[in-house]
Order: sequence, then structure tokens, then C-alpha cells
Amino acid sequence: MSEPARVAIVGAGQWGEQHARAFSSRADSRVVGVFSRDLTRAERRAARWSTQAYDDVGRMIDETGPDLISVCLPNTEHYAPTLDLIGHGVPLLVEKPLVFDLGEADRLLDEARARDLFFAINFNHRYAEPVVLAKRDLDDGRLGDLSFATWRFGGEGSSAHHPHANLIETQCHGIDLLEHLLGPIDAVSAEMTRGGSTLVVAAHFACGAVGSLLGSYDSSYAYPRTHHVEVNGDAGRLLIDDTARRYELSAAGSEARTVWEAGYFNDRGRSFHETFDAHLDALMPALRAGAPPPVHAAAGRRALQVAYLVIEAIDTGRRVAVPPH
Repeated sequence: MSEPARVAIVGAGQWGEQHARAFSSRADSRVVGVFSRDLTRAERRAARWSTQAYDDVGRMIDETGPDLISVCLPNTEHYAPTLDLIGHGVPLLVEKPLVFDLGEADRLLDEARARDLFFAINFNHRYAEPVVLAKRDLDDGRLGDLSFATWRFGGEGSSAHHPHANLIETQCHGIDLLEHLLGPIDAVSAEMTRGGSTLVVAAHFACGAVGSLLGSYDSSYAYPRTHHVEVNGDAGRLLIDDTARRYELSAAGSEARTVWEAGYFNDRGRSFHETFDAHLDALMPALRAGAPPPVHAAAGRRALQVAYLVIEAIDTGRRVAVPPH
């Protein structure tokens, strides 16, 4: 693939705008179409990014011949459109969560696997600079033997009509990121408020560390430090504030710290939305090379699997084993 990749976007909502912006700003991609069930919305979005509007996905694919389809639909409406798109055999990037049902997740993955289809999911938290630094320092062993990890993320609720929307559509980032940094979770127990909009998970990792995940839809994204990650080991500690805001690394016994914060001209480094651009920096070369995606949609299935075991722990009041990947 020598020419810029042709990208079609399915969805004209908030994150559809971020996908249109990111793909339109790259030298290795161009947006060739935007789909919405509401043609007026598609036309407004298409006009903003100088492309074509569609309210028929099949026609968009036939007329634009995309190299990649980027799927940015409402969280509870992923399954049927994604299954249809897999049938077209075009490489896919989907927004999280993959779906809300494990059987549906398995069907999507099976259908994609049968076609040897490039099938990626946007767990963009992995690509924030503080997370990249944390992963590097953990892989280098700078924290020593790990003892505990904490994830806290809270804001306003969503419009999803699902009793576990907070856990499945938002805290999936926490499940994915904790396993990305510490390896697989092998057991969970949990508590939640009566309405299910705030929950806390106690996790045990296969590496021997323990962890907590606190997620809430009873808070506000306007608060400073609405997101916090901490990982401790016998040789040091790392902290991540607000995903992209700040990274700290401390050595055990030292009052000095190494700190990363985006510099004056580094607008991208401090932007949460542009963690998606950083994900594309890894995804687009993989697509062009015919390699697997850097974050396969199977990661969405894994986060959903762990979420349902958390739900089982809540419902039964018991510690629940989590199988390996």
C-alpha cells in the first residue's frame, strides 16, 4: 500500500469526530466517507472533513473501496453493525466496548478469524505517554517485585441503558490497562452501590500482586485527578494522573522523583483525545504491512470476560477465579 489508506468512518457522534479528525490529519490515511443513519448528520460531518456522506453502509463501501473501516457507534449498538461489516471483509477498527454480551463477542471474533480479518479495538489509554513510560519501566524491572496496583476513574454517567454500563463501557479501560501493565488477573471480588453506578473491585494478579479498581458514574470529569493509577513494587512506585497529564517514578527509599509532564509546545502529549492519534501511529504501519493490529479486538473480549466475572462476584458475594487469556 503506497498511497494513503482509504478510511471510511461509521458513526457521526463525538468519537466519530475524533476519528475523522485523526485520520484526516495523517499523511498515511484519508477519509473517503462518513456514514450515519441520519444523513443530515453525515453531511455535516463530511463537509467538515471534505469527504462524502452516506446513510447506506453497503453503498459507502462499494463506492469508496476503503482499506479500513473505523466504527464509532453508540456503546450498546456495536454488535449487529460490526457483524455486518465483518461480512464485507474490510479491515476494522472498532471503539470500545467490543459489545455487552460474551456470546456476541465470540461470534464477532469467530467471523473475523474465519476471514483472517484485521480487527482492532481502540483501547487508547495504552498510548498515553505516561502509560507508555509506565509500561517501559515495568518491563525494565524498575519497580522490582510488584505488590499492588490501583486504578480509579470516575465521572458522569452515560446514556447506555444497561445495569452494568459503568463497568462494561468505561471501566473496561481499567481492566485492560491493569492487565497491560501487570499481566493477567486471576481472581476478583467486588462490591457496588445499589444502583450499580459506583463499584470497587479487588483483584489478584497471576504475578502475585493484588489490585483495586474503583469506577464511578457518580462523580465528575470536571474534577482534577479524576483518573489515577498507582503501581507499587519493592524497588519503586509509579503514578499516572488523568491518563495523559503526569507520570511519576520513585525509587524505594528515595525522596527524589522522576517526573514527566508535557512541555509548553507538546499539546499532543497532554491531550486525552490525541492518545487515539498515538494509537494510530502503531496501527497504521501494522495495517499497511499486513501485520496483526497492535491491540486486537480480542482484548475487548478479554475485558468483557473479566467484567462478567466481576458481576458474578457482586451477585454471589464470593471470590471468583478468572481463567487465563
